[in-house]
Amino acid sequence: MAGPQAPLVLVVDDDPAQRDLLTYNLEAVGYRVAAAADGEEALLLASEQGPDLILLDWMLPRLSGIEVCRQLKARPDTRDAAVIMVSARSEEPDRVRGLDTGADDYIVKPYSISELLARVQANLRRLRPAGTGKVLEVEGIRLDPGTHRVHFAGQELHLGPTEFRLLAALMERPGKVWTRAALLDRVWGRDIYVDSRTVDVHIGRLRKVLRTHGGADPLRTVRGVGYALG
Repeated sequence: MAGPQAPLVLVVDDDPAQRDLLTYNLEAVGYRVAAAADGEEALLLASEQGPDLILLDWMLPRLSGIEVCRQLKARPDTRDAAVIMVSARSEEPDRVRGLDTGADDYIVKPYSISELLARVQANLRRLRPAGTGKVLEVEGIRLDPGTHRVHFAGQELHLGPTEFRLLAALMERPGKVWTRAALLDRVWGRDIYVDSRTVDVHIGRLRKVLRTHGGADPLRTVRGVGYALG
């Protein structure tokens, strides 16, 4: 079973059998998965759940994959998600159109599951470096996922596991404003019921530790929305 820190992949396809196949294979290698059957549902779920990556079919009811991609990349809360466009259109102009719309990658049907999983992994490696053990450095904070150590202002900070995961999420996308719901999903997991106020409590603890040695507060509260780093 995928843990709360596992990347969340949103599968968008109007074919139930294809959604089930992709969901099964993605979950089998440890990803969390959400699924949408049309373009409008895709935009709603992307906004509510903040997926790391979206597998987006070109031909969809209500809104085409091209239009969904355009809107995803135009919205501040979803533009950082990687989008892999999936289509039977194999001509170069179609690939160019998909990538020009904002897609990060383009895969042509029919494809092998192993190829698709490799593309997913490659795009997530770019988006979630902490998941690959890469040291993160943002706003003077240095977080090493391999040793589980954090340094700030020349001092080592001692964080609990939840605060560590919370800081890692914020550092992976500096400047991104995370809603409480998105942070709950990323840090605690969708299958665990936690009140949204819990996020505020842990942000408060994280903020207190970050300010132990003085200096400006690197965390930013966006009233009515959520939190960001930097």
